[in-house]
Amino acid sequence: SSGINAEYGSREVDESRKQEIIKWIYSLQNRPSGDDYARCGFIATDSLPGTLDSNYGHIAMTYVALCSLLILGDDLSGIDRESVVNGLKCLQLENGAYQCIALGSESDARFVYCAACISYMLQDWRGMDKEKATQFLMSSQSYEGGFAQNIGREAHGGSTFCSIAALKLMGKLEDMPTREKNDLLSWCLQRQQSGFNGRPNKPVDTCYSFWLGASLTLLGAQEFINKEANFAYLMTTQDRYIGGFSKWAGYFPDVLHSYFGIAGMFVISGEVELHPALNISMRAFRHWQDVSR
Repeated sequence: SSGINAEYGSREVDESRKQEIIKWIYSLQNRPSGDDYARCGFIATDSLPGTLDSNYGHIAMTYVALCSLLILGDDLSGIDRESVVNGLKCLQLENGAYQCIALGSESDARFVYCAACISYMLQDWRGMDKEKATQFLMSSQSYEGGFAQNIGREAHGGSTFCSIAALKLMGKLEDMPTREKNDLLSWCLQRQQSGFNGRPNKPVDTCYSFWLGASLTLLGAQEFINKEANFAYLMTTQDRYIGGFSKWAGYFPDVLHSYFGIAGMFVISGEVELHPALNISMRAFRHWQDVSR
């Protein structure tokens, strides 16, 4: 939903179809029951049993909904902002991390990232205690230099992106101490072999072209990426018959790696402008700026 494929595909969708999709996305928005905001946010689908009121909003689905609406040219006027912001409050834990759903779930950097994106796009940070969230993320930086999903775990390319992007959106990345930032930069750069891997001693993988490429871009270090080597690797994972990109050369392509392969190429090459923190095109970002004035 977020990013290049949906963004550029939307040019081929006529206006009536766009409005249909926008209406469907809004139909997945949960509103509060009295003063109970725990269910608020967006759910993933209307094809599950039960009604909206019996399902809880999911923080990742709320992020995806906002991105998709912007990509489709919506002005976000249908967002129940009070519900979304108060719903976020219900998801932040005492240690600063976020769970994805108020019923209780795993909690880690992925959902802190979602919360930061939602707060940024709504221009309302009341749903996040920034200091606690920042402390959680900084405590998740491992001895290796990269960020783990949670405190005390192994650094990983995906959680490193989530942490860097969240800190950037919160205005906290610039406050990172020099030594920790240098360790982080070194770890990210060491992830490139031909393409990028997500952890030491792991094979390169298509999707990390985005996770690490965007991370290095946010750190202002994209000039150190070997763009030609990364592009050459990605071309080995493209299926010449049915299209799309796979995780590794010789495997079947899938939607996730197709998107992140393209997004990784664009964020590294700069040929198509991509907002590296929100993971939407700059066209969608400029539309957000226009409707947010």
